[in-house]
Amino acid sequence: MHVGVLYSRIRKDEKLLLTELRDRGHDVTKIDVRKQRFDLTDAPEAFDDLDLVVDRCMATSRSLYATKFCEQYGVPVVNSADTAETCADKVENSLALAAAGVPTPRTETSFTTDAAMETIEEFGYPCVLKPVMGSWGRLMAKIDSKSAAEAILEHKATLGHYEHKVFYVQEFVDKPGRDVRVLAVDGEPIAAMARSGDHWLTNAAKGADTEAFELDDEAKELVELASDAVGGGLLGIDLMETGEAQRASESSSGQSPREEGDATDWSYTVHEVNHTVEFKALNGVVDVDVPAAVVDWLEAKADADATEADDAVAEVAD
Repeated sequence: MHVGVLYSRIRKDEKLLLTELRDRGHDVTKIDVRKQRFDLTDAPEAFDDLDLVVDRCMATSRSLYATKFCEQYGVPVVNSADTAETCADKVENSLALAAAGVPTPRTETSFTTDAAMETIEEFGYPCVLKPVMGSWGRLMAKIDSKSAAEAILEHKATLGHYEHKVFYVQEFVDKPGRDVRVLAVDGEPIAAMARSGDHWLTNAAKGADTEAFELDDEAKELVELASDAVGGGLLGIDLMETGEAQRASESSSGQSPREEGDATDWSYTVHEVNHTVEFKALNGVVDVDVPAAVVDWLEAKADADATEADDAVAEVAD
């Protein structure tokens, strides 16, 4: 298998992935997107003879456009441009989850400070204001009072990029001091970890403590639903437990919380699906060899894509 890896900086995640690919004897071409010129029809030389491209761009804009060009050139890419576009924008993300019936925090989007203030007052304090684009918990604000809301909204409207004039307000979920990150491939979990800390944001990038997390049947079901909602692929799916899930995790019965109640009474909420997911922290706390599992999936995907291409050629020949 000849794999192209799109990147702008090689981090530990990319090193783990590159090492696993090379240890298995795969050819790897590292493609620094900062040095590429993307023609509308003809692929750059770096894309010659690639069986699969893996998008590991840090910058959202580069990820979105580079994956679109890969598809234009007919090169299979992980993740797809559609999945990247859905996951990169929090509004698109929330819309996709809601349309698929995936439980997600109550969210409203507005375009003026007055309308956003109405949402905040209706949601009550605290609530959360997020940028529509962004990762690692940056530029997120937990709003605890009307005066804080007024100040933050004014700053965003006056100083922010045009994207910050889209006000994405979400209810504050009183999670049990942690959230759950699941790494999944086409809805199948590879591994999961709980991220906990004293701060209301429990991202690993913010210094949260991490430990392995055992998914129950309900969480696995939600991971599959959330993955399907955004188009599948190699994804990081973030869950928050409600009180029901917390009680269930403390129970030794092994019974899924939803088996006891209404089918719509979920014990988790999905607040985000990530398309260029990092996995170094996860790999450090679980027994699973995460890079190996990812490459297993990449190999299977490349084989499936090759078979599909051969079938298409045979059909044309007939």
